[in-house]
Amino acid sequence: MRQVTIHQLGRRGTMKRVSLGVALAALLGTSAWAQSRTINDDDPRSASEVAYSFKTIVFPGDTFTQLLGINKDDKIAGYHGSGATGHPNKGFVLTLPNYFDPENFPGSMQTQVIGINDLQHTDGFYIDSAGNNHGFFHFDNTFLTVDFPGTTFNQLLGLNNLDQAAGYYADALGIDHPYVVDRNGGVFMALTIPNATGGGQATGINDRGSISGFFIDGGGATHGFLLAEGELVQLDFPDATLTEAFGLNDQEEVVGSYTDAAGLCHGFVYRKGHFQSVDDPDGIGTTTINGVNGLGQIVGFYVDSQGNTDGLVGTPQD
Repeated sequence: MRQVTIHQLGRRGTMKRVSLGVALAALLGTSAWAQSRTINDDDPRSASEVAYSFKTIVFPGDTFTQLLGINKDDKIAGYHGSGATGHPNKGFVLTLPNYFDPENFPGSMQTQVIGINDLQHTDGFYIDSAGNNHGFFHFDNTFLTVDFPGTTFNQLLGLNNLDQAAGYYADALGIDHPYVVDRNGGVFMALTIPNATGGGQATGINDRGSISGFFIDGGGATHGFLLAEGELVQLDFPDATLTEAFGLNDQEEVVGSYTDAAGLCHGFVYRKGHFQSVDDPDGIGTTTINGVNGLGQIVGFYVDSQGNTDGLVGTPQD
């Protein structure tokens, strides 16, 4: 197993910090975004809803499993272990129905595998012996550390087939800053989200260069976003107190979670301008949807009646 550490990626050793519009232009080869708008459907059922069949996934012998990304071949990125003392995060790649291949950054105290592409390259983050969080790529039997220059807290969250990853770093004040990074080109692109005075995270990137994520505004409210085709779309599930987007596919389907007025957590799928609320039948009010592939399959997790965290796979039904 080869291990490479790079604390600064950039052509000729430079690092790019760019605005949202410039980042989009660099990724897509188009003009910078010209407008933004907010989506808050009056009726989240106004578009055709998709019915899903659900499968629960539990790592053998554990009470905590999260599934976070899925590719076209039913390979799923995830981890088990709550992160509590004596119960560290341990990463894996799952091949359905039940083969878990451990994946942990060498020497790490904890690892989460979060993004996976169709080449079965992965990304995520690990925690070192000093308690610092580092992003990583895993490809061709090699682990690559990814840290935004000058920072000690990084996480990579989504990965496309071009080995471009979405993630974020936390500054000295604990404020999150979203970015995307190109493994092949060796370039960071920091994203400046309008009104994100409380910080934000980039959580997914597809092959078209569209980016999902969420941010916190000046009033402390959390909003999802989709940056696509020159437009920043703010995503707010109807009547929710919080909306977070966690991933997307090449069809611009965005998945995530929202919190309702009663404080319950539900997953959602956003497609063609409309929201669909999604709950695992065994986790109504405790469901998070974190990843979606090009076939519309979704992955995530929920808290069951025993208080355990279980992974879920949702497959669209005809």
